[in-house]
Amino acid sequence: MMQSQTRQIPLLDLKAQHATLREEALSAVTRVIDAQAFILGKEVQQLEETTQAYCGARHAIGCASGSDALFLALLALDIGHGDQVLTTPYTFFATAGSIVRAGAELVFVDIEPRTFNMDMNRVESALARHRRVKAVIPVHLYGAPAEMDELMSLTAKFGVKIIEDAAQSIGAEYKGRRCGSIGDIGCFSFYPSKNLGGYGDAGMMTTNDDSLADKLRALRVHGSRRRYYHEWVGVNSRIDALQAAVLNVKFKYLDAWTAGRQRNAALYETHFREMDVAVVPPLPSASTTRHVYNQFVIRAQRRDALQEFLRGRGVGTDIYYPLSLHQQECFASLGYRKGDFPESERAAAESLALPVYPELPQEDLRYVAESIRDFYRQS
Repeated sequence: MMQSQTRQIPLLDLKAQHATLREEALSAVTRVIDAQAFILGKEVQQLEETTQAYCGARHAIGCASGSDALFLALLALDIGHGDQVLTTPYTFFATAGSIVRAGAELVFVDIEPRTFNMDMNRVESALARHRRVKAVIPVHLYGAPAEMDELMSLTAKFGVKIIEDAAQSIGAEYKGRRCGSIGDIGCFSFYPSKNLGGYGDAGMMTTNDDSLADKLRALRVHGSRRRYYHEWVGVNSRIDALQAAVLNVKFKYLDAWTAGRQRNAALYETHFREMDVAVVPPLPSASTTRHVYNQFVIRAQRRDALQEFLRGRGVGTDIYYPLSLHQQECFASLGYRKGDFPESERAAAESLALPVYPELPQEDLRYVAESIRDFYRQS
């Protein structure tokens, strides 16, 4: 049945979230401005302490962005020219870009089709073939943890470090452990669209290793532990106090927002089953994981046509991600070709993200599901 009225449903409504905490956020920002204390300081320390407790890590070190978190993690592990780093080709560009920025060689392994996360069945052979791999970067994509037990067993066997790309996964859990506390270093993004998003760029690194934490703190300020004395060549990647103040306000709402995302994801799945809609959302690898749904993504046949149809119905969507990284022009020199990572390429052709933000009204969510049903019934 055709919808009688077209609605306007954005993929993400940051204004709705801001409206609920506007006065708190403005008060926090004003406090920082009045103090004229903009770089690191008390607000950043509070955010770091909250993050390390929330993630179950010994240390949390703020930085300027999630991209810088990945780069600094590689620097802290002394990874650079002559080294190789293994990751998935189906992720945001920064995962791979940080490896190249560090001077290391990028090596891909395909994704598992059910979860869109790294296919651990392919990791052992990749590590055996590429003997200069010094680290693996698993991505907890969309907020669903990667299969970490098997990866940790393999990396221990080959003497390889783990850097968790948890940019989309703050609060996600793998068998009772929070993402970012499992590997050697965890990397988070507080980009505005994340489950815990700032009012600009910001990032965080977590680790249980005291010496790595000490080095990460230095690397974010030009490799200096004492002003004007430099032990390493680091970068300027300090998280500013304005972003930390906003994130400190937001942090206390994070679990409630996550519960809203999980509720909406469950409603989508219920509607799709009831309507017999042939779309398949990626799922966590085990029932013991906690998915935090930074995105709710479906596999959809004739994805581009569906996206255009939903646009006509006023439904905002996006594609995470439309091109597998091994096909990006900037990585052409690696010698990968179309067909080398078929699951990643298939995901790029079929994935579509739907609105799942916690403020999404249930009637709007049902409208999205019914619009998808109408597309497949009409075609």
